[in-house]
Amino acid sequence: MREAYQSDLKHLVEDLVHMASLVENAIRDSAVALSSGDLALAERVIAADITIDERQVDLDEKIVELLARQSPVATDLRLLVAALRMSSSLERMGDLAEHVALAARRRFPDLVVPEHHREALAKMAELAVQGTHDAGEVIRTRDLALAALVERRDDEMDALQTELYRAVTRDRELPTEQVMDLILLGRYYERMGDHAVSLVRRVGFLVTGDSIDARSPITDVPEV
Repeated sequence: MREAYQSDLKHLVEDLVHMASLVENAIRDSAVALSSGDLALAERVIAADITIDERQVDLDEKIVELLARQSPVATDLRLLVAALRMSSSLERMGDLAEHVALAARRRFPDLVVPEHHREALAKMAELAVQGTHDAGEVIRTRDLALAALVERRDDEMDALQTELYRAVTRDRELPTEQVMDLILLGRYYERMGDHAVSLVRRVGFLVTGDSIDARSPITDVPEV
């Protein structure tokens, strides 16, 4: 019985890592669709979001069942509580990738991002993909040094969002709807970065047992 329980916990972590890989792919593909105007790729990202949603539902059902059946304590309880929050963050990251793909589809056949703002958005997309990948590795390995790197990279994401906002709002050649698109895209990527930080902080809680700062907006990332 105990071996089956430990196997369930191991598979739970594997499921979270797999979900993170699905989200990473969605973020990467939506960024490509955004930069290239690839409508077919945007549609695939949008259609695939239901798979990420279903993964969250399946994970949460498994976690609730384990909580009810095993009455876990100590580290096992922290794992299950953290996993509930992590599945929610990953699902939300998938939604944000879908929003990027929806922006690409909405403006097709035009490109959403004008040439002189593409570098900033591309860098933000790159950081979002890397942050998601690294967060998945932190979930798999419990590597707190890598978790700290995810947090430091998020500072760069925040700086890029601020820079993009300033550049876009000062760009008098952009129509209002394009200004709104760019501001929202910057916000989506910034939120992805915050969710990646939330994921690694949950792992930190799991490893150390230290309380998470409930006052931090990254602890539970608000909706866009």
